[in-house]
Amino acid sequence: YAPPGKRGLYGSFVQLGVLIGAVTANGVFAVLDRRLAPEAMDSWGWRLPFLIGPLVLILAWFIHTKIDETPEFRAAEARLRGREHSPLRRVLRDHRGLVLLAGGSFAVQLAAFYILITGMLDYTTRELGMPRSAVLAVTMMAAAAQLVTIPVAARLSDRFGRLRVYTVGVVGTLLWAFPLFLLVDTATVLGLAIAQLVGGAFLSIIYGPQAALFAELFEPELRYTGASLGYQVASVFGGALAPFIMVLLLESTGTSLSVSVYIAVLAVVSLVSVSAIARRSAPNRRA
Repeated sequence: YAPPGKRGLYGSFVQLGVLIGAVTANGVFAVLDRRLAPEAMDSWGWRLPFLIGPLVLILAWFIHTKIDETPEFRAAEARLRGREHSPLRRVLRDHRGLVLLAGGSFAVQLAAFYILITGMLDYTTRELGMPRSAVLAVTMMAAAAQLVTIPVAARLSDRFGRLRVYTVGVVGTLLWAFPLFLLVDTATVLGLAIAQLVGGAFLSIIYGPQAALFAELFEPELRYTGASLGYQVASVFGGALAPFIMVLLLESTGTSLSVSVYIAVLAVVSLVSVSAIARRSAPNRRA
């Protein structure tokens, strides 16, 4: 439904949901952390925020029942009427490489995001002895800042091209991977805030154009399936494992430098993937 020239901006509205969730979740935890005794928080208090989750079902129901499919999708559906059609089969048969490249291009963003949002809370409080309330406050501030930088980056992608803006974010994440933990290891609120804000800004530059980029990689008949598979590849191998890998690296090496190397390696994977997408993706010439 986005008007011409504003697909990036409109797509970024979906991305804001992740940050709104992060700010809300950390805000609830911060309030409970202040109101409850440490014993109560560790025993049952940490479960309370999860009770809010079912409210999201109301929004999902509204979207599912009240918002029609786009004209482009309905046109594709009409062309396929009466023909056997399996988007999943076609994507896996004809576009496996593109799905893997999409996942590879996004892996560093998800990994670094979950390291900043969840892994950093454990590391700073358990290893560096920083107060939980201060760390949560910094995390919320950094996430809130991304509510501004994500749509800005998405709008820039409408003007200068998806892959150009996307690449700036990946390169920035690669370069910032090492100053990130040097600042965090100072165990000061200021050092943590700078690390989170700058790191979050680079992740926003990736995340803003991502929805439109993935949508433009696939034709309408395959768009939902192809974009979703690419995203989930990154979610599993990038985001889901990142906090666990961070803990394993810290315990096995004894230095946060290992986590910086992990982020840098994923950034290189993303750069290679973006370069390959640029070479083979005819639908995304303007990006």
